[in-house]
Amino acid sequence: MGDGTQHQVEVLTSVSDEDAADLRHLLGLLSTSAVFDRARIESMITHDATELLVVRERGRIVGMTTVVTFPLPTGVRGIVEDVAVHESMRGKGIARLLLERATLLARERGLRTLDLTSRPSREAALRLYESVGFVRRDTNVLRYAPDALG
Repeated sequence: MGDGTQHQVEVLTSVSDEDAADLRHLLGLLSTSAVFDRARIESMITHDATELLVVRERGRIVGMTTVVTFPLPTGVRGIVEDVAVHESMRGKGIARLLLERATLLARERGLRTLDLTSRPSREAALRLYESVGFVRRDTNVLRYAPDALG
């Protein structure tokens, strides 16, 4: 970090009003259609299968990602979702810290795999993901959205 600030990743265990505002902003960077729901965030951070990893700058959340783990017949697997970094903090290694912590969690928990998806057009993000150990797979991601069927 050029400014000498040491950032650390923490697992969010409670949501203050400031945290809620910061998470609302980061969610808006991920999706224009997603609706922020503080109760959902509070439920998520107490759920055994999810960790909301955050990085703070001067007490404010400036980056986040979610790690979800789940047992399957083929082994315990995980997925990384919702990687977001505040616009003013990009290029400072925040996403790398979050992803390194996610991969550490995967190793600590003995996960068979830890997956994430990204649009092919996000080349810089894809290079970052690869630099922390993620490997591109020859696969198609399919999505079923019940609400979209109306």
